[in-house]
Amino acid sequence: MCRASLESEGDATKADALNDGIVYLMAFPYLIVGVVGIVVYRMYRKKKET
Repeated sequence: MCRASLESEGDATKADALNDGIVYLMAFPYLIVGVVGIVVYRMYRKKKET
């Protein structure tokens, strides 16, 4: 809703900045889950080899 209200004002710079912030906040949890998954996978694989 915030993005829609900014776009209706006609200020594209603020709308683009808000859109970038939304994408950043949306992508960050996926990156964290991915890194944790890789770490767990490597620990599991290392433990299985020994």
